[in-house]
Amino acid sequence: MPTLFDDLARTSDAVGATTKRTEKVRALAEVLMHLQPDEVRAGVAFLVGTTTVGRVGIGWAALSSARTEPAGSPRLVVAEVDRLLVDLSAMSGPGVVAARRERLLDLFGRATEREQRLLAGILGGELRQGASEGVMVTAIARAAGRRVADVRRAAMMTGDLLEAAHLALVDGRAALEGVSMQPLRPVLPMLAGPAADVADALDGAGGAAASVEFKLDGARLQAHRRDGEVRLYTRNLNEVTDRLPGVVAVVRSFRGGDLVLDGEVLGVDDRGRPARFQDTMGDLQRVAGEVPSGIGAAAADDTGSADADAAGADAAVADLPVAGAAALRAFFFDAMFADGSPIHDEPLSRRRDALTEVVPAGSRLPSIVTADPVDAQAFLDRALREGHEGVVVKGLDTPYEAGRRGAAWRKVKPVHTFDLVVLAVEWGHGRRRGWLSNLHLGARASSSGSEFVMVGKTFKGLTDELLRWQTERFLDLEIGRGSGRDAHVVHVRPEQVVEVAVDGVQASSRYPGGVALRFARVRRYRDDKSAAEADTIDTVRAML
Repeated sequence: MPTLFDDLARTSDAVGATTKRTEKVRALAEVLMHLQPDEVRAGVAFLVGTTTVGRVGIGWAALSSARTEPAGSPRLVVAEVDRLLVDLSAMSGPGVVAARRERLLDLFGRATEREQRLLAGILGGELRQGASEGVMVTAIARAAGRRVADVRRAAMMTGDLLEAAHLALVDGRAALEGVSMQPLRPVLPMLAGPAADVADALDGAGGAAASVEFKLDGARLQAHRRDGEVRLYTRNLNEVTDRLPGVVAVVRSFRGGDLVLDGEVLGVDDRGRPARFQDTMGDLQRVAGEVPSGIGAAAADDTGSADADAAGADAAVADLPVAGAAALRAFFFDAMFADGSPIHDEPLSRRRDALTEVVPAGSRLPSIVTADPVDAQAFLDRALREGHEGVVVKGLDTPYEAGRRGAAWRKVKPVHTFDLVVLAVEWGHGRRRGWLSNLHLGARASSSGSEFVMVGKTFKGLTDELLRWQTERFLDLEIGRGSGRDAHVVHVRPEQVVEVAVDGVQASSRYPGGVALRFARVRRYRDDKSAAEADTIDTVRAML
């Protein structure tokens, strides 16, 4: 029997009404168990606040105008709502705004008040009832009678929570446990946590020898090769193969057969010096003609064998054609699939050997293996002298944990930075009149939730070009405005991640998290990160 959309709406309300993770999981699992096989993907998507096609492209104004008198009783079913939203997403051409509004009015008119709330949350990106991906993974496992680790692994290996849900709830145990890394199917990248210094990072590796690698200020790149076909993906699993023909040629030239490699793409000038992150991203994006060059602009006030590998990295990589002054080059630091087999569960020491066998020195990230903090500090100093961001310290006995951030990888950077989410923006004064300027910054309230805690404000580090861009960006994300003394405040959907440099953190009763940022300034906007990847309030507090 088809599942009513109202069943999901009721569950969403129940999840939002409790702060207890176990109760959220129980409510979600109960409704998941009753979904029909062809409803699983849509049902899971709706409950985490998205659709089977991602963002539908409905603006806040169109969504507000679509709200109408609710239906008296539920009659919409999950599959029907999914089909309608897929159709909405595909609409284009002359008159599309009016046509979408008409479809939305019809959909909201057939929905109950509870269903309207869920639809508005999904389409407006504002469904913040606590059904995070981590909670949903646990709920899927409970509904299917499977291990949480197996569902989480499937989500990481497929890069798709909806596919993992279908495997667990429909295809069964064998299909779920049989998921493994396959070339041409991207996986979520492994992530590094912060460390205070190299000694702290080495302590995280248990005091044993670790791999210490340059940390480039570039764009994460995952390279896949199968039967000679090469595809390239970003950290968000977006395919960028057509934008980097030179990288494709380099990966195709590597020895061996099928491959999956992790690395970075970086703009490098004629002297081998790295370009700024915003320039690398600008070149990468302008190839597709997607965004203005101002996105991610820098802050205005941001004024042995290892040696052989580093020299090769600077000199031996072929220039890659791009639209910009610096050539985009790829540097790889990990191999997850080689010699026809997945090796992501092998220790890093084995994966390093595989990388060396396949990838020439000039296309590998410079690195050393050491347990000595003095050697690691010298290597960090060298990375900084050569214009790079810092180093990453990695335990040699650890597997590649796709999509996970943990102690196995620790990044060391001399500048203290946080990736925060913009919660609101204030209209500027004086020279900045007419532009959205002062940013309200938030950290994630927990590692598994979707709530945010304000930790400070800043208007520092914003160029005129960036002020123009962020004014347009945040007006598109607007969900409401303040009143009275706060009439100058524009509240926005918590989606845009911004990297903020700080001199420190201090205890403060001004903000709910009990801390405030000291001398915060914008370094860059992180369009390559989602709000779910922003730093948590615990990470911010740790700097106390």
